[in-house]
Amino acid sequence: MGARLFARTTRRLALTDGGAVFYQTCLRVLADLEEAEALIGAEYVEPTGRVRIDLPASYGRLHALPVILRCLAGHDLLLPHISFSDHFIDLVEERVDIVVRIGGSNAWPAALGHRYLGAERLVFCAAPAYLERKGVPLTDADLDQHERVVYGRADGLVNSWLFAGGEQGAIEQRFMPGRIAVGDGEGQTAAVLAGLGIAQLPTWLVRQHIERGTLVEVLPHLATDGLPMNVVWLKARQHLPKVKLLLDVLGSALTPAGAMLP
Repeated sequence: MGARLFARTTRRLALTDGGAVFYQTCLRVLADLEEAEALIGAEYVEPTGRVRIDLPASYGRLHALPVILRCLAGHDLLLPHISFSDHFIDLVEERVDIVVRIGGSNAWPAALGHRYLGAERLVFCAAPAYLERKGVPLTDADLDQHERVVYGRADGLVNSWLFAGGEQGAIEQRFMPGRIAVGDGEGQTAAVLAGLGIAQLPTWLVRQHIERGTLVEVLPHLATDGLPMNVVWLKARQHLPKVKLLLDVLGSALTPAGAMLP
């Protein structure tokens, strides 16, 4: 090849930079060959083998994972590898077949396919005991007199709240400092259930609590759509039976909410 691929000493053998690049390229070529072989007669093949799926942490555990587990009941040869993360990943680089994502741009790279599920619905809610103690807010100005549970990011910043009904019906963003900041949706919900304040949360996270009465929606006229939700996949693998099956199942079963409140 006219290049040095290994660095050898009396104690150790390691790849050079050029060798590492060549190795990664060979891995991709072999994987592409495996996919090409699997695609021959794919429509007649039972979904078989490992498929990598990455899901948002809270939404994935509550909504996407149950869908996948139900699917596995009828496909014994399917071997999903499921991870949970809220950050955006490079599907090509990390060899992930399917991801479900909340947020981000709809300008997806050419190598990726995507299916738009809709936008999550954000509502204001609190525990009944908190509202008995502090009263029910009737306007957005009333929130200044209330304790708030907000989403705190790892960099120390706090996400703004969104309000419907701004100028000409536009969505208005407002920074709302809170009594407690939690960097996880399920953690926020736990804080609200504990009576620590009002939070703005997606219906897919709190719908059951509202239906049971353990949380109460307030300021319904200010509820608004939040982030877009998508199923995203590698186009190069979409015709593999194992990938196609899970795309069909996730794409048809998932909604932004477990969906809208009645």
